[in-house]
Amino acid sequence: MSGLPIEETVTVGVPPDRAFALFTEGFGEWWPEEYTYSGPDGLQTIALGATPGDFCYELGPEGFHVDWGRMVAIEPGRRIVFLWQIGPDSAPQPDPHQASQVEVAFAPDGEDGTVVRLTHAGFERHGEGSADYRREMASEDGWPLILDAFADFVRRV
Repeated sequence: MSGLPIEETVTVGVPPDRAFALFTEGFGEWWPEEYTYSGPDGLQTIALGATPGDFCYELGPEGFHVDWGRMVAIEPGRRIVFLWQIGPDSAPQPDPHQASQVEVAFAPDGEDGTVVRLTHAGFERHGEGSADYRREMASEDGWPLILDAFADFVRRV
């Protein structure tokens, strides 16, 4: 079971270029605080890397810094791919060979909409606990909650 990817979609009412920019450049404005290490009272910023090879990171109180992923591919307006370097125990995983991979694709939906398709694959690389981890991220409190937060953000801006 841990080898099966998670696939989730959400449709937003902006064109793909705008959806891509809001997802990537606005990441720190919409990413759910319950999916951060610092939480709502301490989070200073959370961001995706800007170019392939850059780290995805979080900054928190008193100089706290954690790298939680690494950008693999960026195709503006079309898709991003990044390593998910967070283990089943929520600890940062510095070894990229023990990380799963997230791809987010942006496709036109009608004249002014975008289907945002997220695929999270490679859970087996997380080792022990990977099947439960996959189940958690596929649950309503995982990627569906995260993508709903993004869709809510797009509606507000």
